[in-house]
Amino acid sequence: MPTLIINAGSSSLRFALFSKNLEVQYEGHIDAINQKHCHYRRKLKNGKEETQRVKARNHEEALRIAISKLLEDKAIEKLSEIKKVGHRVGHGGEHFTKPTRVNKKILKTLSELNELAPLHNPANLAALKASSKWLPRSEQFAVFDTGFHSTLPQRAFLYGLPFKLYKKEGIRRFGFHGISHEYVSKEALKKLKKKSARLITCHLGNGVSLAAIKDGKSLDTSMGFTPLEGPLMGTRSGTIDPALIFHLVNKKRTLADVKHLLEKESGFKGMSEIGSDIRQLWARPRSEGTLRTFDLFSYQIAKIIGSYMVPLGGAPDAVVFTAGVGENAFYLREQICAYFKAFGLELDHAKNRNNEELISKKSSKIKVLVIKTHEELEIARKIQKL
Repeated sequence: MPTLIINAGSSSLRFALFSKNLEVQYEGHIDAINQKHCHYRRKLKNGKEETQRVKARNHEEALRIAISKLLEDKAIEKLSEIKKVGHRVGHGGEHFTKPTRVNKKILKTLSELNELAPLHNPANLAALKASSKWLPRSEQFAVFDTGFHSTLPQRAFLYGLPFKLYKKEGIRRFGFHGISHEYVSKEALKKLKKKSARLITCHLGNGVSLAAIKDGKSLDTSMGFTPLEGPLMGTRSGTIDPALIFHLVNKKRTLADVKHLLEKESGFKGMSEIGSDIRQLWARPRSEGTLRTFDLFSYQIAKIIGSYMVPLGGAPDAVVFTAGVGENAFYLREQICAYFKAFGLELDHAKNRNNEELISKKSSKIKVLVIKTHEELEIARKIQKL
C-alpha cells in the first residue's frame, strides 16, 4: 500500500510515492503551472532526470498529469492502491499543530488561514481539493509547516503588542519551513551520532528561515506571523522597521503597492538590482549589487545564528545548512561562517566548495553540516505513524 506525498507550491507541484518501508518508488515535479514553459520532470533510477513539456492551467490539472504519469510509468497499476495521501500545508495557525486527517469541515477551516500565507496555503488547498477529486478512495492528510514550531515558548512567539490581540486574534509568531527544519535536525543527530544536541538549522532558499533546536524541539525561529519576517529573501524584504510602511503610504503609495514592494520587489532582487536568483548574482561576483547583497545577507544570517545562542543556552553543537541556497552556495556559507571564528568555528574550505556533508574541520568547536532536505520523506514518516 504505497503512500503518495504532494508538495504544492504557488506555481509547482512536487510528488513522491513511498513504499510501506518508506523507500521512494517514484518522484516527479510539475513546474511553471499556467505558464507557456510548463514542464514535467521525473527522476530516473540511474539518478538522471527526464523533462518534457506539459500543459497544466492549475493545480487540479497538474495533479491529473501526476496521477497519469504514475499509471503510465507503472509505479502503480490502479489508483485504489494508494490508501493515503499526505499534503504539505504552509500555515496551520494555532489550531493545527499535528498531522490531520482532512474532511470538508477541515478544508473550510483551513481556507480561512489563506490570508496568513497567501503565497502557499491557496496552492496547498487547491492540491488537497484536487486530490480528493482524483483519488476519492484515499485518505487525505495535511502536515503543517508551522507544526514543528508549536513548541516555541511564549517569550519567543509573542510580539510587543497588546496581549488581547494574541488572545482574541491569535497574532503571534508561527514560524515556517518546519517540516524541513525537523527533517534536517533529525539527520544532523545521526551524522553527529548523538541523541540530543543544540542545533541551528538554516533553510536558505527563495524563502529563508532559521531555527534554534534543542533536544528535538524548536525554541525560536526567524519567520513570524507570516513568511515575510526574518532575513532578506529572494523577493521578500524580511524584517524591517514597521513604521516604514506608514512612511511609504504617506508618500502616496497604496497599501497594495507597499505589500507588493515588500513581497515581490525586495530581497535579493531589489537589493542587487540584478535578480532574485542567487545563481544570477554569482554569475556576476564582482558587481556592486552582488557584493552588497551577499554582504547584507551573510551578516543578517550570522546575526540570527549568534542570537540563538541565548535560547540554546550556549554555542550550538552544529550549524546546519539546507535548501537550494544552503546546499549549494558555498561562497555564502563561507561568508556566514567567517563571523564565528572567534567562537572556534573552523571551516574546511575544500569540503565546503565540494558541498560535502561535514564541512568543518575536526578541530572545529562548532560542527557545520550541509544536509539535503527531504520534506516529502518527513511527511511520509508522519503519515505512516498515523
